[in-house]
Amino acid sequence: MTIVTVLLSTALIAALLTPVVIKVYRHFNWLDDPEKERHLKKVHQVPVPRGGGVVVFIAILIASFFFLKYDQYLFSIMLGAGLLAVVGTLDDIFDLHPLTRLVVGFVAALIVVGSGIGISYVSNPLMTGQVIHLDQPQLQFQFWGTQRSVWILADLLAVLFIVWNMNIVNWSKGVDGQMPGFVVVALVFIGILSERFIDDPSQFNTTLLSFIAAGAFLGLLIWNWYPQKIMPGYGAGTLAGYFLSVLAILSGAKVATTLMVLAIPTADAIFTVTRRVLAGKSPFWGDRGHLHHKLLDVFKWNKQQIAIFYWSTSLVLGVLSLYLNTLGKVITIGVTMMIIFGVLIWAKIRSDKVN
Repeated sequence: MTIVTVLLSTALIAALLTPVVIKVYRHFNWLDDPEKERHLKKVHQVPVPRGGGVVVFIAILIASFFFLKYDQYLFSIMLGAGLLAVVGTLDDIFDLHPLTRLVVGFVAALIVVGSGIGISYVSNPLMTGQVIHLDQPQLQFQFWGTQRSVWILADLLAVLFIVWNMNIVNWSKGVDGQMPGFVVVALVFIGILSERFIDDPSQFNTTLLSFIAAGAFLGLLIWNWYPQKIMPGYGAGTLAGYFLSVLAILSGAKVATTLMVLAIPTADAIFTVTRRVLAGKSPFWGDRGHLHHKLLDVFKWNKQQIAIFYWSTSLVLGVLSLYLNTLGKVITIGVTMMIIFGVLIWAKIRSDKVN
């Protein structure tokens, strides 16, 4: 069994499952209709089902059953993913409040971290080969007659890392094919890096899970490519960030690598949150100020060009991540962010002049 077999098998499962989900959603009229529910952030013109989370979760669940050995860690990962998929489905139907979704995201992250998956160290960018340990301070307590411990810094960083990536990836799914494509690229690079150094507390193969998740999003991409027949929805958006984060942790705390591959969505998210807060608006409510909106509205790119831009930049940054040390990755992330900030500011100025 090779990683290519795993990836293509999962992609086939997702690709065959998607038309079924589309049919079910259309039967029950669970559609995102831009005419009935108007919002500035929407860029599609016809009713489309938002069932990507169902597709991704079921495909990963089925493939994991065949390719991976289940244990407490994989069980907790799937439990958290299942919770996100359920909430994503409810959001597809009822449009849940952003704060409700945020709370559920924290719960999913806590389920994973509570199973023992945490960031116990990070690489020191100033000293090659050195790490910064996060195993202190610890909170000791008795639970069901067993001595337990919480690594406060390690667990807190892991929770925040997972929740942050769930949200920034979810925000970068505005146009057809955008999110599934760059997520496939990111997951493949995490899988490749996990082969170099695995610090996995469980018995299953982190590399295979990376390619299983990549395959699920690849299968969804076939139907999400322009003109999209299904949208990722909140479910697939958060599952993407969730699996990217968890797998980065399992692959040896590849925090810098993940942030580097996701540098464009990260920069867009930081700029968006800052912009909304400075304008006195809630950072959680969507608008039409994301990078993909500016590329579409101000620079007149089409949806295919925007999607390919996200894929290609993730690919380039992923290739660089294979060769750069931690300091090099931090510098690359910083430079990328400054470029994106500049583009967004330039787009804002151009937009104001037109208006």
